Amino acid sequence: MTEFAIRLSGVTKTFGKHRAVDSLDLEIPRGSIYGLLGPNGSGKSTTIRMIMGILGADSGTVELFGRDPDETRRQKVGYLPEERGVYRKMKVLELIAFMGEIRGLDPSDAKRRGGEWLDRLGLPEWADKKVEDLSKGMQQKIQFICTVIHRPELLILDEPFSGLDPINQDVLEEIVRDFHGQGTTILFSTHLMDQAERLCERVCLISKSKKVLDGGLRELKRAERRGVLAVGFEGDDGWMRGPEVQRIEGVGEDYHLILTDDADPAAILQRAITSGVSLRRYELVEPRLHEIFVRHAGADAAVDGVPEGIEMSEMAAGGVA
Repeated sequence: MTEFAIRLSGVTKTFGKHRAVDSLDLEIPRGSIYGLLGPNGSGKSTTIRMIMGILGADSGTVELFGRDPDETRRQKVGYLPEERGVYRKMKVLELIAFMGEIRGLDPSDAKRRGGEWLDRLGLPEWADKKVEDLSKGMQQKIQFICTVIHRPELLILDEPFSGLDPINQDVLEEIVRDFHGQGTTILFSTHLMDQAERLCERVCLISKSKKVLDGGLRELKRAERRGVLAVGFEGDDGWMRGPEVQRIEGVGEDYHLILTDDADPAAILQRAITSGVSLRRYELVEPRLHEIFVRHAGADAAVDGVPEGIEMSEMAAGGVA
């Protein structure tokens, strides 16, 4: 029987007249790396805050490790919220050790682990500097250390790589993979589909507060294979446009034709031959996650969300507020 780290059933949350999350069902198996994906304003952060018990659901049920998300269960979670916050006047190692202590670590153990993490992320010389003296990217790495210092059973990362340069993104992605390899359950929220495609085993796509797709990434891509035709050619491009083609996307030197459900690729091929172009590539391919999302949610899926501020206590206590 599958054990779930997180389970939501019929969860709805409304702010005034705005429905941020609408009848959401979600099951995240223990040990999985799961992507909660969608455009900004789609309801991802609100969903996470209900999982962490920071917000209450208007209706439906939220389970964390099989029960209500009480303080004991939240202590097993490492939560990195989208809106960052740090105690800027504290020294770096002091801050990390403090975060470890309020998550149940012995003071000496918290300090030791903090030093090890600073070494791993190339920041040992900043241990006695004030947090406010660090660059924004360095502060984000410190916040990440504070999130994982207690070796949580579940990591919830809300837009964790936002604002980081590519090198530091790669470093944190490697750490996320390491945690997953050790059996940690990871819920990874992002609007960057390419990043999710690199990291996630399973995904839930949300648009305008509703779930539009949910399942294993490989299975979803395999099921959508019929809908994307990759072509490369020399000559006029007019033949690509027709009733079978919903959208055309440039991918490197080639193109992806996003097809309608009843499209006949042979008819498109015949049109290419008739037009006299020189084809060097013509094949049905697995679509990118971005293409799958747009196919099901529409290109205009993004909506303006309700501004969501965050209190320092969310970062400080990992949602144990």
